[in-house]
Amino acid sequence: MFGIVSPAGLTGLRLWAAALLLAGLGGRSAMRVIRGIAADQAWRDAALVGGFGLTLGVMNFSIYQAFARIPLGTAVTIEFLGPLGVAVASSRRLVDLVWVALAGAGVTLLGTAGVSAASLAGPATSVTALSGVAFALVSAVAWAVYILLSASTGKRFSGSSGLVAAMGIAALVVTPAAVASAGASLLRPSVLAAGLAIGLLSSVIPYRFELETLRRVPAQVFGISMSLEPAVAALVGVVMLSQALSPAQWMAIGCVIVASAGAALGSGRAATAPQA
Repeated sequence: MFGIVSPAGLTGLRLWAAALLLAGLGGRSAMRVIRGIAADQAWRDAALVGGFGLTLGVMNFSIYQAFARIPLGTAVTIEFLGPLGVAVASSRRLVDLVWVALAGAGVTLLGTAGVSAASLAGPATSVTALSGVAFALVSAVAWAVYILLSASTGKRFSGSSGLVAAMGIAALVVTPAAVASAGASLLRPSVLAAGLAIGLLSSVIPYRFELETLRRVPAQVFGISMSLEPAVAALVGVVMLSQALSPAQWMAIGCVIVASAGAALGSGRAATAPQA
């Protein structure tokens, strides 16, 4: 879609589509939450939802800017530094640090190889790659904050009410950039239909499942388990976008997959031990 509408415009469509779809599913509960915050003057709750929405907007805007400049797998790999940081900061078990270290090695290898290959293509490509890395790093920070705020929102608000309100705020945050860069092209029926599909597949379904997951597992377990995302993104880039991967990058994907499996196995044993 980047050849038809700008990345910022597509980000706006994605978030507005997600906000409207989520509002249709849980709009009433979200309105009750907003009225309750206003009536009780619960400014901490308001700050939580506002911060969650701002983080969603920054995270989506930044990663789409990165997608437009560097390969998909490289962008998601760099972005994964966010949840990896959450895992390192909150880990209390030695074995978790082993999986974090392995995942971190894979992330570093995959990201370094991808950026180096782009830099060798020429000065203009190098500048584009560096700006893509910068956007991916911003998205990484936002993703780390998103994990923490999503967990707090899921615990403080029932259902998807907090997510619905935050998604509306995120859509408002990116609207000026979306309109300024894309303009009337956002109103094309084909673009609107694509935005609706992207909002459903990229925001509504995964964010709703992540919200429920973070109600049930610690943030560090969630962060380590998400290490599978760079491998999935790299494979999608190969199959659907013809983005070639070097042997070093395939090795990096293997490190990430092994780390994800080890983290999932360790968290499963930890969960069953108290019951036994």
